[in-house]
Amino acid sequence: MTKNAQQNSAFDFDIARFMSDFKSPMSNIEQVIGIHRRNFEAIIAANQMTVEGIQNMIRRQAEIVRETLEDAGSMLSEIAAAGTPEDKLVRQLERVKKSYDNAMSNVRELTDLANRSGSEAADVVSTRISNSLDEIKSATCCSTTGKKSGK
Repeated sequence: MTKNAQQNSAFDFDIARFMSDFKSPMSNIEQVIGIHRRNFEAIIAANQMTVEGIQNMIRRQAEIVRETLEDAGSMLSEIAAAGTPEDKLVRQLERVKKSYDNAMSNVRELTDLANRSGSEAADVVSTRISNSLDEIKSATCCSTTGKKSGK
């Protein structure tokens, strides 16, 4: 063989024939596309839940700020109306304690909102991952045996 013929033989490799020998465990591309489509749908749903949760938290935070400002205004009026300095101090301490208790309650409420939102989104993704793995297993089983699983 000449040198030119040897160079041509390296480029005569038939990739189609080589790939036809390759057996994919998931040869049905429509199944693969369907699995990935459902994966993306789950991610979109989880993201949507997260955004809605953030929106709920922002709305609640705005309400808390409004309530706090209203409470601060009434606190100043109440303290100013108190008679003696001792009465003013007692009322001020009562209002500080009430404000602190409200603040802690609000923190717990916002934390619960955040946890609930994150948990719901994580559940959607977790369920989808589990289902996706089952679908891949089923598709692999059926494509390699040539029969559908009855399970």
